[in-house]
Amino acid sequence: MSDELKMSVSPICTKDGKKYAFVSFTDGKRSAEGKIPDCKITESMGFDENEVKQLEAYMSRELPQLKKMAAGIDIMRNFMNGTKT
Repeated sequence: MSDELKMSVSPICTKDGKKYAFVSFTDGKRSAEGKIPDCKITESMGFDENEVKQLEAYMSRELPQLKKMAAGIDIMRNFMNGTKT
């Protein structure tokens, strides 16, 4: 397993007129999921309280970039590009 922390961002979701996206972190042993623009970790397995606060601070600091990443995800384009004809 790698000690490298990997991050992924979901596409933008909408519920009750509010837009949000999920940000996931994993290093192969531990995982955490947060929600933007709230910048709060909603689920964590293996990260201590201090590390969770660091992940939330990272999301807050990088919020503009994380929003761009989420907005740039086109599920259908990715699905169609992943198929072979």
